[in-house]
Amino acid sequence: MKQGSTEQVEYRVRAVIDIGATSVRMAVAQIAGDGSVEMLESLQQGVGLGRDTFTTGRIRLSTTEECVRVLRSFREVLRQYRIDHPDCLRAVATSAVREARNRDAFLDRLYIATGIPVEAIDGAEVNRLTFFSVQALLREHEALLSDQLLVVEVGGGSTEILGFRQGRVAFAHTYRIGAFRLREMLEDYRQPQAQLREILDSEARTGVRQIRETFRGRKSPVILYLGGEARFAAARLGAKQGGAVQRIAVTRLAKLADEMLGYSVDELVRRYHLSYSDAETLGPALLTQVRLAEALNLRYVYTGTPTLRDGLIAEMAAGSAWTSDFVEQILASVQEVGRKFDYDYAHAEVVVTAARKLFDALRDEHQLSFHYEVLLIVAGWLHDIGTYISNRSHHKHTQYLIENSDIFGLSGEDLKLAALVARYHRRAVPRPTHEDYMQLDRSRKLTVSKLASILRVADALDRGHAQHLRDMSVTVEPDRVVIEAARPGDVTLENMALREKGRFFEQIYGRKVVLRPSRRGE
Repeated sequence: MKQGSTEQVEYRVRAVIDIGATSVRMAVAQIAGDGSVEMLESLQQGVGLGRDTFTTGRIRLSTTEECVRVLRSFREVLRQYRIDHPDCLRAVATSAVREARNRDAFLDRLYIATGIPVEAIDGAEVNRLTFFSVQALLREHEALLSDQLLVVEVGGGSTEILGFRQGRVAFAHTYRIGAFRLREMLEDYRQPQAQLREILDSEARTGVRQIRETFRGRKSPVILYLGGEARFAAARLGAKQGGAVQRIAVTRLAKLADEMLGYSVDELVRRYHLSYSDAETLGPALLTQVRLAEALNLRYVYTGTPTLRDGLIAEMAAGSAWTSDFVEQILASVQEVGRKFDYDYAHAEVVVTAARKLFDALRDEHQLSFHYEVLLIVAGWLHDIGTYISNRSHHKHTQYLIENSDIFGLSGEDLKLAALVARYHRRAVPRPTHEDYMQLDRSRKLTVSKLASILRVADALDRGHAQHLRDMSVTVEPDRVVIEAARPGDVTLENMALREKGRFFEQIYGRKVVLRPSRRGE
């Protein structure tokens, strides 16, 4: 406890570790009871994980032991701050670890040697943490409140792009374009230095082309670059007074990239006091930033100081990853996917409303958390998008489209579960012959069945796509679930659908579903 000016305030000390392609970094922060954050310490050690993974596909034993050495030194700092409980520390690793063929052996070695559990996170998780890291920045800087903002980080192994429209998350994409991949590719060539730079530029343009295709026909966005290279550019080219956000002319960024590519890695280390790994990726990352800005016809870009560690700390301060604002961003991204595949908004809205009421009424039965309610909502909004491909077996097409959509905030596992729930909104219920379902463990199979049976009932309640049952209530009785519709109109189709689709619900929850006119006002 610390004494404030008029009252005592409770503080929590937390730490986060980020194992990236070029460095292992740790941040220690103090979180006040109101959620405000004060950074206490930031540490960084260069380790060339990306060089190993993106060259040979494996992390070398010597590199593993170098990571062990760094984490052991961090462990001593954690002891000084008395951070010894698992809830007070989170450690993550990005693409350089995630894509290594010996990833599990690497992570096991770190845990055995240091006691620190490290989680290899995917691109969706990185984008989610990026959202947490930039929230305050977007609120404070009017220049970033564009119709379309792209928050971009060119990492060692991949480029992460988080897209905002009018301040709301619209999409999240991960591209296999990274500074280390570009740097290591050059080592396959035996060409003079000048020609190597031409090859590097050509490869950067090729990588950027696939990003540009995503935004073809759209209004030019504003770009906010994050990452060590962006911070380097801001320090060299930004305003003298500094600040969390800097505006930089693309022409000046291009000159800086050209200058950095003119130095050898050893010269960059000596001139700018960079780690060897950071020096390796500086030029390729800056060049990729320039080519992307040029491809989108931008004259200026912005750089920001937030890091993945800031996102991890912000999540700890919030107390939960699934805050109301975060879920709102997920659903905004879901709407973008729905519009892309020409969904029936009015029908989906009724289905989602009914599904949520059923989920809420059955909490004592299904025992599922808010996380799974969100996955049910996602499945409800998108359950019919497979008709974009074909009406025939559209539930199967829906599963494919959801699994292969970039929905902000949802991990690969989340997408798989939501896709299966949507897939089972009609026709066959889960069977042993369904490969995707059978790959789940028993707990997740049961979760899919609980949610899919609710979605089937919700969809039946708007069988005619006429939205008769917008105003309804749900009551759970010992042997049935009663749905009362205030203004039912003609619900013949809905009752017919319930007789068919309610069987799976009855099998899971042991209750029939009954639809009847409301008795309110009697």
